[in-house]
Amino acid sequence: MKSNKITTFLKNAALHVFVLLFTSITHAQNKTAISGIIQHNGAPISDAFVELQPIGKSTTSATNGSFSFTELPNGVYTIRIANAGYKDHVQELILNGQAIKPLQIKMEAAIDLKEVNVIGNKTKSNPENLINAKYSAMPVTVIDRRTIELMGSRRLDEILKEQTGIAIVNNIGGGARSVGVQMQGFGSEYIMVLIDGQPMVGRNNGNFDLSRISVSNIERIEIIKGASSSLYGSEALGGTINIITRNGVLDPQLQAGISYGSLNIVDATLEGETPFLKNKATANMAANYYRTDGFNTNSKYIKGTTSPPYENYSLQGRSRYELNENSFLNLSGRYGLRRSYMQKDFGLGHVSGDYQDEQDINLSVSLDHKFSPNLRSNTRYYLTNYRADMSVAWQQSNSTASQDVFKQTLHRFEQQFSYSTTNSYQIVAGIGGSTENMNDDALTNVNSLNTFFSYVQGEWTPFEKLKAVGGLRYDHTNNFGGRINPSFGLQYFISPKITFKAGIGTGFKAPDFKTNYLVFYNSTGNYLVIGNAVLAPTLQQLQQDGQISEIRQYILNQTAGNLQAEKSTSYNTGLTLQLSKGFKAEGNLFYHKITNQINSIQVATGSNNRIIYTYQNLPEAVNKGFELSFKASPIKNLEISAGYQYLIAKDLSIKDSISSGKWPYSQNIHDPATGRSYKPRPSDYWGIENRSRHMANATLFYNHAPWKLNANVRVNFRGKYPFGDRNGNQFIDKYDIFVKDYFLTNASLEKQLLKDHLRIRLTADNIFNYTDPLMPGQPGRIILAGVTYRFFKE
Repeated sequence: MKSNKITTFLKNAALHVFVLLFTSITHAQNKTAISGIIQHNGAPISDAFVELQPIGKSTTSATNGSFSFTELPNGVYTIRIANAGYKDHVQELILNGQAIKPLQIKMEAAIDLKEVNVIGNKTKSNPENLINAKYSAMPVTVIDRRTIELMGSRRLDEILKEQTGIAIVNNIGGGARSVGVQMQGFGSEYIMVLIDGQPMVGRNNGNFDLSRISVSNIERIEIIKGASSSLYGSEALGGTINIITRNGVLDPQLQAGISYGSLNIVDATLEGETPFLKNKATANMAANYYRTDGFNTNSKYIKGTTSPPYENYSLQGRSRYELNENSFLNLSGRYGLRRSYMQKDFGLGHVSGDYQDEQDINLSVSLDHKFSPNLRSNTRYYLTNYRADMSVAWQQSNSTASQDVFKQTLHRFEQQFSYSTTNSYQIVAGIGGSTENMNDDALTNVNSLNTFFSYVQGEWTPFEKLKAVGGLRYDHTNNFGGRINPSFGLQYFISPKITFKAGIGTGFKAPDFKTNYLVFYNSTGNYLVIGNAVLAPTLQQLQQDGQISEIRQYILNQTAGNLQAEKSTSYNTGLTLQLSKGFKAEGNLFYHKITNQINSIQVATGSNNRIIYTYQNLPEAVNKGFELSFKASPIKNLEISAGYQYLIAKDLSIKDSISSGKWPYSQNIHDPATGRSYKPRPSDYWGIENRSRHMANATLFYNHAPWKLNANVRVNFRGKYPFGDRNGNQFIDKYDIFVKDYFLTNASLEKQLLKDHLRIRLTADNIFNYTDPLMPGQPGRIILAGVTYRFFKE
């Protein structure tokens, strides 16, 4: 009942906001223009990138070096002009209703030291966070809003699975379904997901469910591959995905869109933005409704669905208010609700009904203050709450197999400062803390997790051809003490066309509530998981109740209460080749070493052959390989890009155990084709489950300007990867179960009409209808048709 009241209130609030937006569109405002000429030594510079903040509008200069922005409301603006071979020009302008003279911009020659995005053409700031992804020593990929629109994707997981070095992994069953991400061999539990620089909570079996997040209202997505705890703290051991939502408003506008297609998918979005209070304040708002019937990739053995039908509601927005010319108040919020039901028929009358309701709320308030042109401050508070109600019932007996209500709340406060004197260096420093609480019937003796952190990060250009980025962060938790994480990276500009990059970063991840305190029984799999911190007393109680048939005392003595924080060190080096504006190629070598990696292990056997697991630290694991990518524009309006990753992911303790003949890794390997068995060798160890040696993607984008037509074709390849241990020797070898390699082909076609007010889009995902029973989350062919209409002043 409480959830319904909240939903009704939010729907009414959104309706009032969108009415305000629509009203704003119909009223004229006091507006003027900014224009200018860009030159170097008296010669015009064409195709220079010109960006106007905080509204986020951009253009390029004409052949005579001219540019212009018209219909601008009064306010304070920052104009940035960038072009390869020249220093960036940054200038602040104030519009007060009076016409200003055209700007005469004189560019200074230099090697361009700014980061070049893998996807998209520009870098924008986030007014609620002074930390910038460019301070990372690891590779950074940015996916911009227009790319997301052209792909026709609907949920966050659909965007990410088409990026080089990223795979989407599924964990479906027993009420704990999730669609997680894997990046350069790191599992989902090591990838931090943030919205506007703030961490999101709510994970099932370690996976953060990316399908919870709609792509509506996303301005861009910043992806850091490799240890980035120096930027964002714990859980960023393997990398980060930072979702930046829409901010910066110039003109009031409203956009409504709807798509419908296969699996009865409905994706409806309403977005709007407007300045108000005489342009002292701005507001962005987006509401999304999404539903699907789900699908079944294993109909031979399972009736019903392997991926559940669900409905998803989300509402998110940001507002910014100018207190004075140097101070801004920022508010942002997001509400999400997903309801799903999945039925499974295992035959012989065994039918299960799996319910799951998820609700999460994210709220943030920050104060941005500029003390001087060089010194800026940001004070912010963040609250996030996640609730999941999961239950599994046997329909034939109307009995509950399992039920779990899980709640997680995080309060976080942070104070940031940034300082810069010239273009030679910039520094960001901060201090803060957080309190995290969980409430779950399956958690025993759980305490709150309190964290304190401080950091300093920045970039420095000691001379023209060298740029250094790096940082130092200290995190302290009440359960696992303190940890310092440094990072450092260099870029050396060998020539205007060749850049060398190298970086090192560290990360750590303290054991979470689940690995320490969760006591969970899976009735369908007949196994019990006991958190490490409560292992000894729980086993003792089970033994007194007569529910234990065997305890592996050696493992109990080794693991109980001894779980340590996981640590990683990431190395990256590579070359970037920018032969021309129409061609860019990049190659990177990466090496990630993980110590104390947490993994499950059997500690006892219960009655009725029930397997009892807990968690232990593995000595060392390694993810290593390389990535290659290129982007080319052979002709005007045509862009071709491609990427490839080679990955080796292995647990070195397994390799060492095979060498020393340690049980259970000393068991013979059996070749089912020949019937021959032989003693295992270290070379027989294939690697960690669910990791592909080879992954690749290719994309073709084409824009036919006279027809206002955009078309793209995207092909993604994933090489075979191990699914499970078939022969019971506790490690993956070539005779185990593998998912076959496969290609997925997607395409999208968009037509703009009515002076860009109307867009019609046709999207086709998985055109050749590839499915595999071992991939329960990969649907077959999906065809969608959609229409979007934008209300805005000409």
